[in-house]
Amino acid sequence: MISHTTLGTNDLGRAEKFFDELLPLLNGKKLMNTDRAIFYSFEGSSSKLAISKPFDQQPASQGNGTMVAFSASSINRVKELHTKAISLGAKNEGEPGERYDGLYYGAYFRDPDGNKFSIFCLLRTPST
Repeated sequence: MISHTTLGTNDLGRAEKFFDELLPLLNGKKLMNTDRAIFYSFEGSSSKLAISKPFDQQPASQGNGTMVAFSASSINRVKELHTKAISLGAKNEGEPGERYDGLYYGAYFRDPDGNKFSIFCLLRTPST
């Protein structure tokens, strides 16, 4: 089981403001913060998200092909969360819509540090 995901930031204050406004819409809340990192937890889940200044003190950078995906309860919630992220300064990386032959409805954005996120809801049960 994955305990937490850590993403880098070059501006902890800006990141805190962004995630403090966005994550409550996903039942997320601030668990703790230090001078280097902020941890968020999510109701009904043991998974956590950490936003941190890099420990090597080099600039934070995003990975190519790296993404964190948040599960939403409905298509309307996907749209709402994507709109909220963009209003908070995120960059649109994919408008809300059906993906993967109608398997799910999702949208994509990059936070102010360039980390990529998806917000999605399943439209049907995946099959192998």
